[in-house]
Amino acid sequence: MSAIALHQDAPLELLSAAAEMYPFVKTGGLGDVVGSLPKALRPYNIHVTTIVPGYPAVMSGITRREAVGTFDVLGESVTLWRGEAHGHALLVVDAPALFDRPGNPYLGPDGRDWSDNGIRYAVFARTAASVAQGLVPGYRPDVIQAHDWQAGLIPAYLRYDGKPAAPVLMTIHNLAFQGLFPASECARFGLPDHAMQVDECEFYGQVGFLKAGLQLSNQLSTVSPTYAAEIQTAEHGMGLDGLLRARAAVLHGILNGIDIDEWNPEADPSVVFPYQVGDVVGRRANKRVFQAEFGLPQDPDAFLIGIVSRLTTQKGADLLADITPRLMTERIQLAVVGTGDAEIMRSFMRLQSRFPAQVTCHLRYSERLGHRLHSAVDASLVPSRFEPCGLTQLHALRYGSVPIAARVGGLSDTLVDANTAAIYEGVANGILFSPTTRDTLHHAIRHAQMLFRQKAVWARLQRNGGLHDVSWHGKAAVYARLFETMAGRSPRDADFDGEIAPRRADLAAAKRMASVQSVARLPGVGRGTTRRAPQASSRRIATG
Repeated sequence: MSAIALHQDAPLELLSAAAEMYPFVKTGGLGDVVGSLPKALRPYNIHVTTIVPGYPAVMSGITRREAVGTFDVLGESVTLWRGEAHGHALLVVDAPALFDRPGNPYLGPDGRDWSDNGIRYAVFARTAASVAQGLVPGYRPDVIQAHDWQAGLIPAYLRYDGKPAAPVLMTIHNLAFQGLFPASECARFGLPDHAMQVDECEFYGQVGFLKAGLQLSNQLSTVSPTYAAEIQTAEHGMGLDGLLRARAAVLHGILNGIDIDEWNPEADPSVVFPYQVGDVVGRRANKRVFQAEFGLPQDPDAFLIGIVSRLTTQKGADLLADITPRLMTERIQLAVVGTGDAEIMRSFMRLQSRFPAQVTCHLRYSERLGHRLHSAVDASLVPSRFEPCGLTQLHALRYGSVPIAARVGGLSDTLVDANTAAIYEGVANGILFSPTTRDTLHHAIRHAQMLFRQKAVWARLQRNGGLHDVSWHGKAAVYARLFETMAGRSPRDADFDGEIAPRRADLAAAKRMASVQSVARLPGVGRGTTRRAPQASSRRIATG
């Protein structure tokens, strides 16, 4: 039985609007979440239809499609397709002049933003708003979830149209990306003149797509409780902290989860030697073959650390590049997977040339290596200067790689630092450090290396990671309750509140205790022979 009892009435229809969706298009966590959350919501009788731009990968992937119609949207020709792919119900905004482009969805071949990004995503949002108003025959959503700035104008269009429509949840995956465009484009975006007011779409003299979404949506959410608090401060609010403080009553911090079927080392085709979650011995062969394939000595006692990330300053990749020469004086190997800032990538290429027996780099996007790295390295690095939630540390936990992460955002919500007390109590699953500087990162890696040499301690950290619930269990229940409330339905009771999910080990212990207690209460068992049920586990509940 699911955490929220299954509904006997019609499913709640959720329209999810996003510029990315795995496995079609992904530049970060947004694509993963948009691709995995619909499946997690199904047990709560929530049916999700996802509307996405018609990028080449989407157009080639959608199956059993039918055209809803062709429309003029803000002067652009748009065909709206309805179909499905990979078990997802899809609506596709097919505007070849805007979206039929190879590579990164937002950047041109020169690495710069497409100059027409404003109208591209205004057309996308305008179409999604029309869908919410009944554009698709027989379909009317109960709630709309708008993801990040690319969908930020949806609530604005709904507000200015004045037509009946479902309430909107604006979800922030990364406040740093805001969708800012010249005020002169306001009319081109189909917005009225009064939209350029501080309490509407205006942001420091520009049209702010995300600002509009945060100002005009019914409810707001972001992807971890700590990040929800951080973005209400001047340090992390990116100029929107005042607005977010003013709307704090409708701002929800809900942790991300991952699809544990997609991230399963026992069945993952990217893993050379499959192993069960929590099997710290079975995964060792993956380290050896990874070292051999990427030109590193097959040294089981070398501390193999890895990073799979966008190589940007937000992710702290520059700090890692700066301290790598200091690390190379130790028995440490480093694997780097990802793409990003040109200068940071050049730094890692120079490091690979300088330390060929200790540094290996794959400086381009690879979903396969993103999985495989976590199955092979001893520790995964997440040295972010800020991190809304982070999925890398969840992938690492699942695959038995110990995260070394900055104490920010969702990283601090999902990891238990391996300090002395946490190690003694058996609950640690990672290494956290703060503030995010070169010296603190270097110290954290050296501390992790010291723990790595203590084989029993390190194995416990790895097993704790595997036992940690990184799934959508619990988090999807919170979303379901919010969507039901927004739709005017009575929310169902959940097994637990908030974003805290029990570790699988704690759930198993509770079941064993219940079994023992039931035996102890069997009729005919005399007081002299009754066994005492074991005391409840004193282990902490860890955030998922």
